[in-house]
Amino acid sequence: MKQFFGAFFGSCLGILITGVVVIIIVIASITSAFSDAMHFNSKDAYKPKQNSVLRIELNGEIKERGVKNPFGEIDLGPFMPKPSMGLNDIVDHLKKAKDDQNIKGVYLEISEPMAGFATLEEVRNALLDFKKSGKFICAYSEVYSQKAYYLASTANKLYLNPQGSLEIKGLSSQIMFYKKMLEKLDLEVQIFRHGKFKSAIEPFMLDKMSDANRTQVETYLGSLWNHMISGIAENRKITVQEINNMADNLLIKNPEDAVKYKLVDELKYEDEVFSSIKKNIHIAESDKINFVSIDDYSGAYEDSKLTKDRIAVIYAVGEIESGEGGDDKIGSLRIAKAIRDARLDSKVKAIVFRVNSPGGSALASDVIWRETVLAQKAKPFIVSMGDVAASGGYYISCAADRIFAQPNTITGSIGVFGMIPNAQKMLSEKLGITIDTVNTNKHSDVGTILRGTTSEEYAYIQQSVEHIYDVFIGKVANGRKTSKEKIDDIGQGRVWSGVDAIKINLVDELGGINDAIAYAAKKAKINDYRLQYLPKQKDPLQELLGNSKDEMEARAMKTNLGETYQYVKQVKNVLQLKGVQARLPYEMIIE
Repeated sequence: MKQFFGAFFGSCLGILITGVVVIIIVIASITSAFSDAMHFNSKDAYKPKQNSVLRIELNGEIKERGVKNPFGEIDLGPFMPKPSMGLNDIVDHLKKAKDDQNIKGVYLEISEPMAGFATLEEVRNALLDFKKSGKFICAYSEVYSQKAYYLASTANKLYLNPQGSLEIKGLSSQIMFYKKMLEKLDLEVQIFRHGKFKSAIEPFMLDKMSDANRTQVETYLGSLWNHMISGIAENRKITVQEINNMADNLLIKNPEDAVKYKLVDELKYEDEVFSSIKKNIHIAESDKINFVSIDDYSGAYEDSKLTKDRIAVIYAVGEIESGEGGDDKIGSLRIAKAIRDARLDSKVKAIVFRVNSPGGSALASDVIWRETVLAQKAKPFIVSMGDVAASGGYYISCAADRIFAQPNTITGSIGVFGMIPNAQKMLSEKLGITIDTVNTNKHSDVGTILRGTTSEEYAYIQQSVEHIYDVFIGKVANGRKTSKEKIDDIGQGRVWSGVDAIKINLVDELGGINDAIAYAAKKAKINDYRLQYLPKQKDPLQELLGNSKDEMEARAMKTNLGETYQYVKQVKNVLQLKGVQARLPYEMIIE
């Protein structure tokens, strides 16, 4: 009886807590929607005061599109996505602040931005563009990581805490290999691939990088580093050789060294930095600086254009899979629908497809590709690549009229693979489990993880991989107006940086999303237009109610494991792979 009442009241408590959470979310969603409607209709939208300074804190994840927390300080843990700053918000607001007479400068508070190199490039270019207005940028941190310093080097004045630190050590790429672990478990992973550079499967068949993989990693890593230090050298008025010397000899041992080698201007505490800003904007030491956050500034100067012409900006972010997906995972149905809706909408005069994806399912990629082809025939269709647009990410990009990428975008990886774990020996030798099977036909159980493939079955699956690779390079060749042979030469799964990709005709132009939008407008011959963002982001209620058990489990693991979560995710993905894959080994760490 005790157990019965314990279970009964436990269930009631669980239902009560769930109900409260749902009620909070419903209220927050309604309040948010009402607030947005009132704000849109209000003539008294928020505007910054005179002598304001835009304060940008870059100490967390920078997503393509920002995720706001409608619950204020309430933390719902794994139930909800963590609030994060959007690249779109940062770039757009810097552009507005450039011409805003009330904004006198930018204060960068920055230590460890969690973002890829192309995202950093877009932010950096927006900061440099802001400086053209003649307004100041002031950067301060207690700890500058290399990524943080790359952004901070745009500042007119760059400060470091007197007891702080600054990293200049070069870039490193690390990949974890599982071959020996799998051998100890008696777990075999059967590999099917086309492309000598298709390294996504190497962690499961080797214990170190192949020569081909090491070559490509050295090439694109060197490209990323050279581009980064060239930008730093230009802004800090030092040479690339000096920066490489600092990295090779670990010369930045203390804060004083950062000043000595001209990486920072002065060592100051934050209150001293604030005093410098006050002098810059000509206010008294006793006055308070009117700091405006990105969130606050998002309420200023809303787009009030009434023009009917639009450019659709469609975001495709994350791994590619069949189905609906989400804001951080590309579902073929959801993205294909967004492209189709934009194509059929007469008000949409051009489409900018923002791709930030390491790839995924070859079939799902092809479903999306088909809609890109139809869209390109109907109206200008431009691709803007983010941090990575490789393998399946390139597959869904190749039909565009024009492809924009950043110099440090990771792209290419034109190749395909498949993996089937064989757990028969592990089950038998480690767990004492044997398998007995009844088939109606000779190969009815082909593809199961409970036995290995025969030579005939292996050839059958490999032929499928070869066919998909041939289709892949054919579609890329058609989109890039070249031959399959030329695409095969630069394909084979090889990864390229944006600056190298433009040399081999995988990319047309170096630039960010605003460059792609400007080109789309020119191509569509429109000057006055609004931006329409697709697919529509899920609201918090949808996000909660739509969370599957796997999604909540993944969020909880990511929260608890931090950076090591990616290794668990990589192994888990292998066990869940379905069909032939066109994807990049993006789990490698570059820092």
